[in-house]
Amino acid sequence: MFTHSKKLQYKAQPEKADPVMARRLQDILGGQWGEMTGMVSYLYQGWNATGYDQYKDLLLDTGTEEIGHVEMIATMVTRLLRGASTEEQEKFYNSGDPALQAAMNGTDPQQAVVNGLGAGPTDANGNPWTAAYAGASGNLLADMRYNVVRESMARVSVTRLYHMTEDKGVRDMLSYLMGRETQHQLQFLQAAEELEEKYGVVVPHGTKDLENQEVSHTLYSFSDGDASRAVVEGKTARDGEPFKYHDGPLISDDLQDVGKTIKEMHNTEGQEENKNN
Repeated sequence: MFTHSKKLQYKAQPEKADPVMARRLQDILGGQWGEMTGMVSYLYQGWNATGYDQYKDLLLDTGTEEIGHVEMIATMVTRLLRGASTEEQEKFYNSGDPALQAAMNGTDPQQAVVNGLGAGPTDANGNPWTAAYAGASGNLLADMRYNVVRESMARVSVTRLYHMTEDKGVRDMLSYLMGRETQHQLQFLQAAEELEEKYGVVVPHGTKDLENQEVSHTLYSFSDGDASRAVVEGKTARDGEPFKYHDGPLISDDLQDVGKTIKEMHNTEGQEENKNN
């Protein structure tokens, strides 16, 4: 069950209007690694989790928190858009400054035309958010590792946006999000380490006897040179097995012979005959 409070999780008050920054913020809302992706991923991971109340609660706590992050960013986007008067926007367009005019031309038409000067579930280019971005495998270790990647990529985006504005209000909100993404990375890493200790580092566990173990710890070089050798040579993998390095790709003896063409299916022979005629 969810309830809504009319207070934001953290303040989202810009110093002044900035339609260009409003567009940029759409990426951490509805982009691939944005807050909507975290919200949906963590909630479904939590709803699907069984047998581990501590991890289920961790995921649902964080997924619910992400709903608040979506609300904060959407509020900031709306305030950045609606704070700009028509006169201010015309001043930008008519300023004669090519940089300002180019910036205003970079605003998102959907925010005005579709969303009525508000935020939408899209990225900075207006591409709609899709559930294909979300990850919920049903395997807790795989999900925790995905979550670390999601939070890492989100923090990269938030940090870049921080450096794209001088607005103290926007920076304050972004600084808050950076802090929360630090916590989320650390908590998911902690959970992953605990699960690795119990089940091993390879996902899914209990399937080692099914794999071809002759190739399971060898790095094959598919590049010119051998720079990647330094990553594995003389080192032990996290599962305790030694790494190997093979200078060159793995190539089998199997030739690319897929058998004869079925004339009725491909009509290849018939086409060749027609050409000859």
